[in-house]
Amino acid sequence: MTQKTGMESMLTKSDGTGLASLPRQTVIVTGGNSGLGYGCASALLSASPPWHVIIACRDTGRAQEAVDMLRKAARPSADIETMALDLASLASVRSFASMLDDRLKAADIPPLHGLVCNAAVQGARTFTVDGFESTFGVSHLGHYLLVNRMVPLIEKPARIAVVASGVHDPAQLAKVPASAGVPVPAWNRPTALAKGELGPEAANDDATADRGRRYSTTKLANVYFTYGLAQRLPNGITVNAFDPGLMPGTGLAREYPAVLRFAWHSILPRMIPLLRLVLLRNIHTPEESGKALARLIIDPALVSTGSISRGCMKSLLRWSPTTKIEQRSFGGRVPLLPRSSGFRNHIVRNKMELQCRRFG
Repeated sequence: MTQKTGMESMLTKSDGTGLASLPRQTVIVTGGNSGLGYGCASALLSASPPWHVIIACRDTGRAQEAVDMLRKAARPSADIETMALDLASLASVRSFASMLDDRLKAADIPPLHGLVCNAAVQGARTFTVDGFESTFGVSHLGHYLLVNRMVPLIEKPARIAVVASGVHDPAQLAKVPASAGVPVPAWNRPTALAKGELGPEAANDDATADRGRRYSTTKLANVYFTYGLAQRLPNGITVNAFDPGLMPGTGLAREYPAVLRFAWHSILPRMIPLLRLVLLRNIHTPEESGKALARLIIDPALVSTGSISRGCMKSLLRWSPTTKIEQRSFGGRVPLLPRSSGFRNHIVRNKMELQCRRFG
């Protein structure tokens, strides 16, 4: 599905310096203090002209350190700041949205035209302050509420990017060694997933498999969310999912066994060219995938909506929801998104049953 947004015309106007002369625009990057989000924020600041970038993070101290580093590396006109956002707390998401709304109305920041839903966690089974399983709660539900709150504040044309992963697709997982600890998704009702209850495929999982399967299932939920949201957004706002590929050295392995952590942080990042030859092509540094993710926000050529992009620095390989990924994943048992009830009900059925009755 292709939807013209007008973004292409805005990004090609030029002034006497040869740089695009569109008004400064704001983009939010969740989890932009490290890894993929940091690479994306850096690329956005390098755009012509750079965007006003808001790094939305739970740890404001680490976020400010990232802002200082990004500001030093960027051109003098670059504009970047941090705002507190804890995706594990629905109250924090609402507070962030309210504060942003106030700042936009006061013209304290430029108009909002972009949102990158990047932050994620992968670890031992814990629960958020609202009682949701943390992997699903942070990576999916927190962003779900954030998007609901941001859409009314966004000015058209605008783009939303949702970070998913190739781990939602067993065909991709088959190429990765089993020691990576990411089993295929175990889909269940969204209300059950939010409580930490995976589908029958997870019945015999040990702690390591449980951690990886909750992650892959959450990433599949992000893909379904993107498909459903694309059907319901108003004209002028697009949304696409993004698979950054395998990125050795990022923080997602922080709870892996010591040997795997060492290999992930110290060995594999130096072997990426070789790994692309012998393992799979979709392996990148955070900087490479960050640039590709930023393209979903700023590239005038990428104007479709409701697709998944698999990124590298030189190109974005795109495929549409009509592929058979979901059928391969679940033997044809594809969870349907209820069109008639609105995209809120994708996750929030029966008013969520999960202590978040209107979810926004």
